[in-house]
Amino acid sequence: MRNSPNSSPKIARRDPLLITVNEQMESVDDNVKKYDSTGMFHWCPSKDIDKVVLTRNEAAMTVLSGHVVVCIFGDVKSAVIGLRNFVMPLRASNFHYHELKHIVFVGSLEYLKREWETLHNFPKVSILPGTPLSRADLRAVNINLCDMCVILSANQNNIDDASLQDKECILASLNIKSMLFDDSIGVLQANSQGFTPPGMERPSPENSPFHGIVRQTSVTTGANIPIITELVNDSNVQFLDQDDDDDPDTELYLTQPFACGTAFAVSVLDSLMSATYFNDNILTLIRTLVTGGATPELEGLLAEENALRGGYSTPQTLANRDRCRVAQLALYDGPFADLGDGGCYGDLFCKALKTYNMLCFGIYRLRDAHLNAQSQCIKRYVITNPPYAFELVPSDLIFCLMQFDHNASQARASLSHSSGKKSASAHSIATINRVNRNKSKGPAGQAQVRKGAWTSPRNEPA
Repeated sequence: MRNSPNSSPKIARRDPLLITVNEQMESVDDNVKKYDSTGMFHWCPSKDIDKVVLTRNEAAMTVLSGHVVVCIFGDVKSAVIGLRNFVMPLRASNFHYHELKHIVFVGSLEYLKREWETLHNFPKVSILPGTPLSRADLRAVNINLCDMCVILSANQNNIDDASLQDKECILASLNIKSMLFDDSIGVLQANSQGFTPPGMERPSPENSPFHGIVRQTSVTTGANIPIITELVNDSNVQFLDQDDDDDPDTELYLTQPFACGTAFAVSVLDSLMSATYFNDNILTLIRTLVTGGATPELEGLLAEENALRGGYSTPQTLANRDRCRVAQLALYDGPFADLGDGGCYGDLFCKALKTYNMLCFGIYRLRDAHLNAQSQCIKRYVITNPPYAFELVPSDLIFCLMQFDHNASQARASLSHSSGKKSASAHSIATINRVNRNKSKGPAGQAQVRKGAWTSPRNEPA
């Protein structure tokens, strides 16, 4: 039937009742399922590994910056080390989505295929097939612009000689440190923050504790790239730093790489276990620092299914996002600048806790902080739980635990403070009105006022 000139053309509409249940669920999943069923971690629908694999040219064209590079040694015969445990803290839900650092794995594709079943539900993950010993692969992922490079190996248990178990990780670390980079892309390098935890790369208002975060200078040598190297044998730490003058027989915790956070040994886990035995509160801090938090539901899910399921964003699951997270604050600028030049750590601790609800627990200090800027080394070391009178310097970075959304917490605090004032004033107004009303009632009312009874006389309505 031909449409009349005055009639509007018919638009083909699809009856929503004819939409299949699967299509409805997929549309709901894309809009609602952004976290796992416990609300503890960011989650995305499973992806095929071919969709996240990058060629060397594709990686170079992506222009990665501010990301995390994971150099992994392994092959088809290597034991699976469980990369999900490494990725989970970096995908904790107490970080906003835009704060998540992109993770790029550089290693054997055959090995990563075996790990992919536990990684395919995490967002912002890419793979560059290759070897961590190839400088072309490292340049393709812009390792000089990364926020952190982590070197792991799944081949350590396949070597009988204990002194050679860490050879691949040590060679990869030395190879990266000896690389040189062109400084012609200074604009991109200016946007790289170096070792700055997620959520601190964006500019903030003047009254925010994140104002003036230290930004990494241009990286022209691999020695300035932040690297963490995993070691099986503590004695091999002597080979990581060529400029270190430590005695080879020095204990691990006294060596420069360990103090600077560039080496992690398996024996550290034994020390943590012993400390937890004598102080069970340490486990809560370690869980916050290492795993990003956990719930009984999450632990049961991983124990039974060994996988994360997507869940709907309910008020109960979203409430799990509101937990503290680790941050790193600069003292050279912002609201803490007055304490950065000769101030006391105790005053900083109290100010951060009272004003911003932040709990400071350590200092990340330059090794040569007492020298002038030209002769300073970029290496930093950690000072845990300093005394109250410990003097601060402007170049210090402070480790702290902060609220999931510090602005919201401040708003809630100011709101409750203002509402408290309003309720107090309202109470005083009601009291005054009631006193005046009782005075107008005569001696009976005045007698009740003198007794402190602010209720109306017995025969009068309230």
